[in-house]
Amino acid sequence: MSSIAAPPTATTATDREAAKVMAAGIASMVLTVGLARFLYTPLLPVMQEQAHLSVTGGGWLATINYAGYMTGTLLIAAISDLRTRFLFYRALLVIAVITTAAMGLTTSLVAWAVLRFFAGMTAVGALLLGTGLMLAWLRHHGRRLELGVPFGGLGLGIVVSGLLPMAMAFRLNWAGEWIASGLFGIVFLIPAWIWMPMPPQADAAGPAALADTPPVARWMALFVAAYFCAGVGYVVSATFIVALVAHLPALRGMGNLVWVVVGLGAIPTAPLWDRVARRTGDIRALLAAFALLTLSIAIGATTRGVALSLVGAALYGCSFNGITSMTLTIIGRLYPRNPSKAMARMTISFGAAQIIAPAVSGYIAALTGSYDGALWMAAAVMVTGMACLLLLPRRRTQAAAEAAA
Repeated sequence: MSSIAAPPTATTATDREAAKVMAAGIASMVLTVGLARFLYTPLLPVMQEQAHLSVTGGGWLATINYAGYMTGTLLIAAISDLRTRFLFYRALLVIAVITTAAMGLTTSLVAWAVLRFFAGMTAVGALLLGTGLMLAWLRHHGRRLELGVPFGGLGLGIVVSGLLPMAMAFRLNWAGEWIASGLFGIVFLIPAWIWMPMPPQADAAGPAALADTPPVARWMALFVAAYFCAGVGYVVSATFIVALVAHLPALRGMGNLVWVVVGLGAIPTAPLWDRVARRTGDIRALLAAFALLTLSIAIGATTRGVALSLVGAALYGCSFNGITSMTLTIIGRLYPRNPSKAMARMTISFGAAQIIAPAVSGYIAALTGSYDGALWMAAAVMVTGMACLLLLPRRRTQAAAEAAA
């Protein structure tokens, strides 16, 4: 008797689609964060040596890059329509490739500043728009809202941004490295473009599933404060980690290697943090990630050994990536109607820390003659952030509070 093969089940099809959506998120992270935004870090010394970029000019380009990131965040916070956000996401993918390659086509500081501004803006394409679109897709298909897997792409992007200059160093000059990196970005643009689905006009899950559950004011204030503290710990480590290792004789001239270690620490741990959160709860998992980031900062302040410095770099990568992915996932669950917009508001707090902390750290380093004081300041702020998480009210949402009353 002949048999007819059963068609693929809806679950199988959805699993395949989910893999593509996650791959799109990973690819967008590598392109917009790894290449467009972070490639500047390992290429800065080469530009200073070969393109005669001054120390002051290099600092201003870094500042302008972050101004672009904050501008993009504010724009996203003002856009509510999901279709408009999707088109903005695609536009930023293209801009990421263009701004990366175009850095090698000019030696004008003004032109570089414009390119770095828009390159900074593209990072929100993955971190906010891409993650928001993924959460909308997961919710629409009845799946658990988690961002660990796509946030592994952030770590991969850091690794790529560290390895590419190392691979091209003896073959291309500074301009060739930028152009080649931009062209290489097309490899990631394609899946980020074609596998990220346009959000549906209406959600089949119904109005109840789309209802936002705003947190009580005290909970939100403490959560935002904790994320601000995490921003301080993140940016102070990011600012000084390469400089600290550069003073170690065994690793002198190998700052890119440390950057790669940070990325390697971030790749596998973001999805692992999702598992930890499932077992222990979101806030306990966040507390653990805060503790690891604090430990990595303390290692940087107390050790000058090569092995421990690399361990600290790996801990830094795994902890900051987990903090970011879990925080944005929590906010996405509270605001399912438009998660990207809510994430943008949180990112403004995180970004404010990244504007304030480097300036304060610079003054501390100048007064003390070392980076240790700045690192201990960051560690103290991280402990304050942990205290904020411990003080969060048990009734997270306004609805829960009203029901209890």
